[in-house]
Amino acid sequence: MTAELDRSPLWLILVEVVHALPMYPSHKAYVRDRLIIESPDISAEELSLRLDIPLGEAMVILSEIAKEEAEGGENPEEPRGPAPT
Repeated sequence: MTAELDRSPLWLILVEVVHALPMYPSHKAYVRDRLIIESPDISAEELSLRLDIPLGEAMVILSEIAKEEAEGGENPEEPRGPAPT
């Protein structure tokens, strides 16, 4: 994704809407843990068709996974460090 799109107000709205979808966390985890490994160059269109999800959700998932990989593979949705006792 381009930096210009990343700063677009419409992109920010799309991300907010996608994050509100009930199945989004599961879809993202499945893509990150399974599909990206099988098909690292999968397009948003193909992902949308394979999972039967909206194209916008596929775009956001691929964008966020690419950002996580660029930042060293950290997943901000998973807790870091040992569990509190």
